[in-house]
Amino acid sequence: QVQFVESGGGLVQPGGSLKLSCVASGLRLDLYPVAWFRQAPGKEREGVSCIGNSDPSLYVYYADDVKGRFTISRDNAKKTVFLEMNSLEPEDTAVYICAAGHFSGQGTQVTVSS
Repeated sequence: QVQFVESGGGLVQPGGSLKLSCVASGLRLDLYPVAWFRQAPGKEREGVSCIGNSDPSLYVYYADDVKGRFTISRDNAKKTVFLEMNSLEPEDTAVYICAAGHFSGQGTQVTVSS
């Protein structure tokens, strides 16, 4: 059974940082590109970042509004993908979800508020 479990979300003040983790089980994560999405209340799900499945340095994508603030990385040996988020803004408040292939997790809540 394929499972993705996200963690690391929480409440943080504007300008703060969080590091999200996504641990996969039941599949060869190293064979898949992995993406982080986010969904805020009343808004459509949007892509945040993606990392390739081969040499990660060859392909990394960031949405324009997180470029320079977020960093995606992966540890294939631990079947884990990370999203390090710095200089967080209230507009970053959302449920963050990782996905690969046809699979995704339940998400972790990130709230940026003073």
